[in-house]
Amino acid sequence: MRAADEPELLRILRGEYDHIRKRLRGMAMISRGIVPNLVVSQRAVERMLVAASQYVADETGEAMVGFAVDDDSPEGKPTIYVLDTISPDETAVRRSHTFQQGDALQDEAIWWLQENWHYHRLQHRSTDLLPARFDVPLRYLGDWHKQPGSMIQPSHGDLMTALSWLDDDDESGLDFLLVPIVTTGHTAVVGAADIDVNYFHQPMADGTDMRVDWWYIHRDVRVFQPVRPQIVAPDTLPQMMKYGWHVVLSDRLTSEHYALEDDGLLLRTLFYECDGEVPLEFCFIAIRQGASVFTLLVTQHDYPQSPPRAYQAPFVAGIDLMDPVATFETLWGIAEPIPDPAGWSWSEDNYLLDYIIAIEIEAGLREPARISIPVIDELPPSPPLDAEPAKQTEAEEYE
Repeated sequence: MRAADEPELLRILRGEYDHIRKRLRGMAMISRGIVPNLVVSQRAVERMLVAASQYVADETGEAMVGFAVDDDSPEGKPTIYVLDTISPDETAVRRSHTFQQGDALQDEAIWWLQENWHYHRLQHRSTDLLPARFDVPLRYLGDWHKQPGSMIQPSHGDLMTALSWLDDDDESGLDFLLVPIVTTGHTAVVGAADIDVNYFHQPMADGTDMRVDWWYIHRDVRVFQPVRPQIVAPDTLPQMMKYGWHVVLSDRLTSEHYALEDDGLLLRTLFYECDGEVPLEFCFIAIRQGASVFTLLVTQHDYPQSPPRAYQAPFVAGIDLMDPVATFETLWGIAEPIPDPAGWSWSEDNYLLDYIIAIEIEAGLREPARISIPVIDELPPSPPLDAEPAKQTEAEEYE
């Protein structure tokens, strides 16, 4: 075997070793009845409270994101950090005994947070901006679920759903899930409990309490285990990035995309770090059929409040638009900024197509829109002044 292949082989062997080590350690924890430590940000608790208060009579829920941090000491336990929750979109089904979520927009929000956190780690590793224990990937942790009445444990349906996720390595890659159960209408509790329990209370506006029972399921255990939560202030944990406009204004993104395509542009979209710091920019690769240059459109996370920027890059042989990240990376390295057209002023009412049109008119690639005013060449002849008026019919005289 060639020496050049050894690093790849070592990487594979190391990955297999780590996988086996974690499975053996997990089985040892299971045999001793040990579950991970659980730390929950107050921000996540407050978001649960808002959603539970909004849908009092119906089931609801949200996805959770955070970290799973290993402790390699002999008696150490991993710690799960719940940083934030992510709401589903308006297509979520909420009824008194039914809740179905999991949609493309929710997945997009999780992907956005994960990509921004990944870049933050690359930029700030071994600095004060990234504590060593949090130099781990941001991941999906599970869904919290509000159930009716006093159902404080996951249902059999919840168990089947969790196991199907954990058994599908190709789809999820998960070895555990958190499944907190939220119930409302509990008698208010004053003070903290003197014993270790797997739940906490939060007061609601109507004088009752929301209760959150925390459950943990591991792929090798296959049953739900109670896990004790510890609530901490948000400023003691890393903060999640603000959502990009493509998440909070998804309808706007659809409109922008259709408008550009209808004007004859071939498009690809992606996240990319264009200015050296998070949040990432949401970018468009655009080209017209037969053109020799690409237009790169770069938008900030708060677009359309912040104006877009445009760049031009020559066509490069061998690029593959099916891989937009690699394509953008190649084009970005040779791109030149396009100055804003003379007299151009951005406003939130403008769209990217308006910007493209203004650029193309300035470059002489497009004619300005013309307003057509109809001109009447001939007027109908006027009747002679001495002509007798037309006679009315008998019916017209009596109208």
